[in-house]
Amino acid sequence: MTEKKKRLLIAIIFILICIILGYLLYRVFFYKKPVPTTTLPEDTIPTSQIGEQLPTAGESTDITPTEQFETLPESGQIYTEITTPDAVTRQIDSPVSGVKIDNSGNINFYNESDGKFYRVLKDGSIASMSDKIFYNISNINWAPTSDEAILEYPDGSNIYYNFNTNKQVTLPAYWEDFSFSSQSDKIAAKSIGLAPENRWLITSDPDGKNVSYIEHMGENAHKVIVDWSPTRQFVAMSLTGEPLGEDRQQVLFIGQNNENFPSIIVEGYGLETKWSPTGDKLLYSVYNANNDFKPELWITDTGVNNMGYNRTSLEINTWTNKCTFADSRFIYCAVPRTLPIGSGFAPSIADNIYDNIYKIDLKTGTKTEISTGNKNYTIDTISISADEKMLYFTDKNQTGLLTIKL
Repeated sequence: MTEKKKRLLIAIIFILICIILGYLLYRVFFYKKPVPTTTLPEDTIPTSQIGEQLPTAGESTDITPTEQFETLPESGQIYTEITTPDAVTRQIDSPVSGVKIDNSGNINFYNESDGKFYRVLKDGSIASMSDKIFYNISNINWAPTSDEAILEYPDGSNIYYNFNTNKQVTLPAYWEDFSFSSQSDKIAAKSIGLAPENRWLITSDPDGKNVSYIEHMGENAHKVIVDWSPTRQFVAMSLTGEPLGEDRQQVLFIGQNNENFPSIIVEGYGLETKWSPTGDKLLYSVYNANNDFKPELWITDTGVNNMGYNRTSLEINTWTNKCTFADSRFIYCAVPRTLPIGSGFAPSIADNIYDNIYKIDLKTGTKTEISTGNKNYTIDTISISADEKMLYFTDKNQTGLLTIKL
């Protein structure tokens, strides 16, 4: 046999061996015995061999859930207010900020274009509040009962200005987070020194005189919310209470004379607050794991003798600064139509999400949607007239002062 024939024979034998081994591997590892098909009689339905019979429901029983917090009745009911399609009117075209409705029903605002303050009178006409020009104001803190304000600038400068007397005083640049008392005769603020031992919660006259050191903040200045209550009892709130575990915080109330006020418990973080007009209730928003870290509105009593009573979730996902009180019973809120998980950590996520406006009854929980016609808005600030006939708001993505006739 020639060498060529030997090589050919070896190759043929090798191929045959590979075929046989491949077949054996298929039979051992991949071959499945076919399942015989059973022909069922007509009109017969096959039943599973596992869990052949599902348990049947017993007689129905009314179950009343027990909740740790009081829930508002009918909180899920939403009604739509019937308004005309062109419900929203642009009252002012220029970019505005610092909108405030004064005791006479006039609307004060800052025109960002020319740096001046103006007032919209009841007849709709616009009058200048002062000839003074204030360029590039970053924040405006209005006195509740007078034409006075603390004006804050991006570089940290602060100015007190009285629009009736034209009195102007420069306040310390290390003061921040201003809040007026309900009578407008005092302000509260944080005095932030370079060293922790020089960081205090203070009160003073609006022009900076007669400073009182209320509470030493030290390293906890970021845990203090300066928000003077309408009753004047509370100057600020502090998140320095006892640790309560995950998603719960104790909020302490700070008075002017080292009072030992009762505290409240909030279910979450990112606390934002707003007092009711009489100071007997506190509206606040927090976020926690149970609501996917989205902001949620709560309401609670805040009297010294009923602090924390009737603490209730309003079941609304929005921030407190997008709400305004009409009175102690009704609030108006701009509510994002949708919010992603974790939006409580970064409120700017909602800057391009459209809002719906709701009137919320804090007593019954009823939510009434206020129509904005066929237009969409992302609301920045919101205010209501004293007679509750006009709703005013500004939009994050367009200029001007917008109104809805209720």
